[in-house]
Amino acid sequence: MITERRDEADGVVSLRLERADGGELPPWRPGAHVDVTLDPDQGLVRQYSLCSDPDDPGRWRLGILREPGGRGGSEHVFDKLHGGDIVEVGEPRNHFALEPAPRYVFVAGGIGITPILPMIAHAVRTGADWTLLYGGRSRSSMAFVDELAGHGDRVRIAPQDESGLLDLGPLLDVPVPGTLVYACGPAALLDAVDARMPGWPPGSLRVERFSPVVPAATGPDGAFEVEFVASGVTVTVPPDRSILTVAEESGILADWSCREGTCGSCEVPMLGGRAEHRDSVLTGSEQGAQDCLMICVSRAEAGCPLLRIDL
Repeated sequence: MITERRDEADGVVSLRLERADGGELPPWRPGAHVDVTLDPDQGLVRQYSLCSDPDDPGRWRLGILREPGGRGGSEHVFDKLHGGDIVEVGEPRNHFALEPAPRYVFVAGGIGITPILPMIAHAVRTGADWTLLYGGRSRSSMAFVDELAGHGDRVRIAPQDESGLLDLGPLLDVPVPGTLVYACGPAALLDAVDARMPGWPPGSLRVERFSPVVPAATGPDGAFEVEFVASGVTVTVPPDRSILTVAEESGILADWSCREGTCGSCEVPMLGGRAEHRDSVLTGSEQGAQDCLMICVSRAEAGCPLLRIDL
């Protein structure tokens, strides 16, 4: 149940969620997000990062940006959801988990601040060194700025209309041993962060994307076989269908939400074959492990005639 709705900035609201029966909510770690069913009649489901305190089992908080011209989810939140409304929320999932480190650099752009907030709280509790660079179009459009003010000079607020594009150089040009960099925000910002870090140790950068990465062109898609091992079904995936679509057409139930490879809902273990990963969730090393894939976008690697997946 939505127990509070607040305006956090121009075009940004927060929703506080509690169980209607007053019980505890499922546990989660910083970086987690949840699926929120906004309109069950229309199948309108969107993913939002949890930006509250993981140590508080009684309430969750979501920060939501209004996106005019988007796919309709944020417009529904702003126009139709209010305190007292009941919404269905899925179990927390986390492909942006905060890993232990003595030092963190956090970079956030716009609504990308939401998964970073509980990371900062965790770093404070554990005594880790950290710093945050937070950018946005204008100060009035940047949510939770007052909440961050108590952290003093560890936080740099850099609205674009006051200071231009984020100056990443001082934070990222020189690798710092033992440091993990967590970045969330628009694709251009994440690409700029990545471009600043060629000299850092592998795995130093963790990002969460709101829009899918455009994969490098590898030629036209081909057909391949997929064996749904748990279902005992083997079918052909043609060039114009995804594994997820073929599963649905075969009567096989699969979790999904975004169909863009950004949310992780449709992750399925791989039992054989090699995948061409096209998601924006798994890290390079996770993709290289070839032990899971996102069936909404990923396909069989060229020359691999059969994928075996646990579905």
